[in-house]
Amino acid sequence: MTTVGVALLVVVFAALLLLNVPVAFAVGIAATVGMLAASDAEVTTALAQRMAAGVDSFPLLAIPFFILAGNVMSASGMAKRLIDAARVLVGSLPGGLSLVNVVSCMLFGSISGSAAAAISSIGNITIPALENEGEDRSYATALCTTAATTGLLIPPSNVMIVYAVVAQTSVAALFFAGVLPGILLGLLLMGTALIVRRPDPARAAAAREASRPESTGQAIAAVLLALPSLSLIVIVLGGILGGIFSATEAAAVSVFFAIVVGIFERAVQAARREDGPKLSLRSLPGILDASTRTTAIVMFLIAASQALSFVLSYLRIPQAFAEQLLSLTENPLVLLLLINVTLLAVGTFLDITPAVLIFTPIFLPVSDAIGLHPAHFGVVMILNLCIGLCTPPVGTCLFVGCSVGRVSIARATRPMLPFYAAMVIALALTTAVAPLSTWLPASLDLIDRTPSQTSETQP
Repeated sequence: MTTVGVALLVVVFAALLLLNVPVAFAVGIAATVGMLAASDAEVTTALAQRMAAGVDSFPLLAIPFFILAGNVMSASGMAKRLIDAARVLVGSLPGGLSLVNVVSCMLFGSISGSAAAAISSIGNITIPALENEGEDRSYATALCTTAATTGLLIPPSNVMIVYAVVAQTSVAALFFAGVLPGILLGLLLMGTALIVRRPDPARAAAAREASRPESTGQAIAAVLLALPSLSLIVIVLGGILGGIFSATEAAAVSVFFAIVVGIFERAVQAARREDGPKLSLRSLPGILDASTRTTAIVMFLIAASQALSFVLSYLRIPQAFAEQLLSLTENPLVLLLLINVTLLAVGTFLDITPAVLIFTPIFLPVSDAIGLHPAHFGVVMILNLCIGLCTPPVGTCLFVGCSVGRVSIARATRPMLPFYAAMVIALALTTAVAPLSTWLPASLDLIDRTPSQTSETQP
């Protein structure tokens, strides 16, 4: 009956996805059908208990707080401050506006923890600006779409919290493990943009000149006005590292700080007579409503995925999968290549959060068997699935980017090919060079310095 249960689980899950059933329902129904086929009804009642226990986790409390903090910042008009600061730093360089786009997405994505929010907030400003420079609108859309995924690696990141809970590893260690790979991805995207961009020379020169601040005072002011937003990253990571608060408590602090920064930003806009989105008491109910809806979707998905994880464990699928892979080869790089190819395929039709929830219990035993630290494997998995966010047919970032850029998916996909290549190079380097992920958390004593050990210091 175990084989029948596995077959039914896979068939039902695939069929429900093809019928466009929401992923959370597809996961829950498939888990129930698989368990009914493989066991008796008494064991199946444990699924409800597993769903309730799956969301009864202190680290998961960080997710609604970070979602709320990101929505507050998106509504406060902070994207413009980050773009202005990026213009001061790199805007006057050749290809400066493309570099501004990537740097702004890296900063805003890390602050908000959402790639979609980064595309919406940054893309609405930089995509028209790149078009004014003579760039094709599809190129601008492709650049912004891929650059926004860097925020899922550079902390704080909600998907990292989800992985840490499933893998039972330290959230703090995973946060710091994603810093260098996230920066590497951003640098590779910037290098690719400089190679493939084809602006109008006269318009590009005029745009670079317009990016130059009229005075040193204006340049300093642009950077200073962006510091309150940027300081959120410092407060969150510094507080966790200093032992002042846990990752969950840091999320609550980030909400308070985001509101304070939003009030400050509103005062600055009023003093400088600037237009743009502003945080207000009238906007707070809408922000809370949107945050609650997003949190409910994520938490229900986590609950359903925990039920699926229980079924997979009951059917011994992770153990069987690990044994099959290890019987093929014991070479760590070959095994990681097989896992990466599988995840690249999965990412084309499954969003990043359900993919992490479903495939972490399956692939983690393999990574443990070859001596990978869970933080390293987590960064590899998240970076891999970030590529899927930008690929059809179910790429969330691709859909949002095309909506913001007002271009078709077919038109945006072709200029995205070089950026796909840059992301794959970043994935290959992160996979093969473990210290890219483990050096920083090991230096901060968040994980053991021996790569083959998985013990770690909880914050």
